Formats: sequence, C-alpha cells, structure tokens
Amino acid sequence: IAADYSQFELRIAAHLSGDKKMIENFKSGDDIHSRTAEEIWNVSKNEVTSEMRRVAKAINFGIIYGMGPRKLASGAGVSMAEAGEFIDRFFTIHDGLRQYLDNTKVLAAAQGYVETIFGRRRYLPEITSGVPMLRAEAERQAINTPIQGSQADVIKIAMIKLDKILAEESAGGIDMLLQVHDVLVFEVVDSKLEKAAATIRDAMENSVKLSVPTVVEVDIGKNWGEMRQWKG
Repeated sequence: IAADYSQFELRIAAHLSGDKKMIENFKSGDDIHSRTAEEIWNVSKNEVTSEMRRVAKAINFGIIYGMGPRKLASGAGVSMAEAGEFIDRFFTIHDGLRQYLDNTKVLAAAQGYVETIFGRRRYLPEITSGVPMLRAEAERQAINTPIQGSQADVIKIAMIKLDKILAEESAGGIDMLLQVHDVLVFEVVDSKLEKAAATIRDAMENSVKLSVPTVVEVDIGKNWGEMRQWKG
C-alpha cells in the first residue's frame, strides 16, 4: 500500500494564508491546477488544455517555492514576459496568498526566524544580510519553510498515530516500511488489504484539521512499481 497526501503543500499554503480563492478551490473538490489555468487564462473548464494545466501546475508550486519569473520561465517553458504576466495574474486573483508571503518575509526579517504550524522554528540569519543574493535565498527559505516544514510535521504525526493504531489493533501482517516525501509505504498481507487501506487513509486524513480538506490517495499492488488506485 502506498498512501499519498494529495497536493499537500498547496493545501497547507491555503491554510496558512487564508486565501479565500484557494480555500474555495480546494473545497470544491476540483483539480486545483485546472482551476488555476481557468483563472489565469480566463477560460471555462472545458477550454483548459493539457499544456495550460502543465503551466498552471508549475505556477502553483513555483509560487510557494518563492520562484521568480526567470525560474518559472525556465521550468514552464514560457518566455520571461509571459512568466511575469502569469505571476501577476495569479497574485491579483490570490491576493490573500500574496499578502501572506510578503508578511512572512517581513516577519522573518524582524524576528530572525519562521515557524511551522506546530511552532518548529528555522532561524534565518541571512535574512538581513547586506549581500542581495544571500538575502534573496533567505527570503525564499522564509516562504517555503512554514509550508514544507508543516508538511513534514503532519506526516510524522500521522506515522505516530498509525503506529499506535496498528499496535492497539494487534495488526500483525501490516508493516509501515518507509516514508518518501508525502507518501507512506506499507507491506500488508492480502487478507488485511481492504481494512488496512481504509485505516491508513482515515488516520492520515484526520491527523490534523486544516481549513481545507486533507485528501489521501491510496494505491495498492504487489510492489511499489506495479500499483493501481484503491477506490475504497
């Protein structure tokens, strides 16, 4: 069993920023990258092409990594001018996220650190550096750390919760093997597959409560290279 937190960094960004449009998009249950493409190109859902979605995905993740027009242009395969326009349009629509990111950099400079949702700190001494390159890198870390750090916290909370649940249920034949970013991988005997998949998904989705739904996608297979989606 491989259980994967779906688009978790973006969900945490929506929670931390309180951006109304992002929260609305996630609560609708629609594909977040397609929704971003609709917003940026001002087209209907049916008019979104795979290329539009690909660029929108690069924008969504690029923004929370502190990516500027140059890097976005390279990653999305668009011109610098287009990348700049896309970022401007994105932040016009998602003003709550823009304000959060700006305020995070200001706060990091004032206090010298940023925190995850659970209060784990990362100190950023270079945030007030007189060297522009060092300061810019610290600002990117200030933006990204609360999001990726909170993501790391949540999956560890889920692992602890699952370890306790499996021990209490005397769940022999269900072994948590490893964590890979947003994914937890388990080895399960066939007779316990359905129950284990349901237990794992429920525990991961309910480890913490955010202002947007937490969604876990579960795949099953004989090995990690041969998986199919578990419908449950």
